[in-house]
Amino acid sequence: MKVLRFFLILILFLPLNLNAEENDKRNKITKNLRCLICQGQSVYDSDSEFANSLKIVVDKKLEEGLSEDQIYEYFKTKYGEWILYDPVLNKNTYILWLLPLLIFLVGGAIIYKSFIVKK
Repeated sequence: MKVLRFFLILILFLPLNLNAEENDKRNKITKNLRCLICQGQSVYDSDSEFANSLKIVVDKKLEEGLSEDQIYEYFKTKYGEWILYDPVLNKNTYILWLLPLLIFLVGGAIIYKSFIVKK
């Protein structure tokens, strides 16, 4: 009787768990997509018609069985690399990746020159 009850509970809650995984994947993807209308918000945070249409497209692509990278590639080919919040390192985006390091090094040199050398 306990085994039967366990299997009934498992059968009832298993689809909820699968749906939660799909929602997590959808949320992760839409958080990494930039809303081209709002520009300061991700698709996940935006309520614009454009963002809502992208959420529907992401759902359809997930239902088709596309992976996260394939969905990102689809949006990159359609809207350009700017739609991604986390761009890949290539010749067009290397300045985005190297600028924080450059700022850190210049700031460190200024601090070193201002405080260490004067003593």
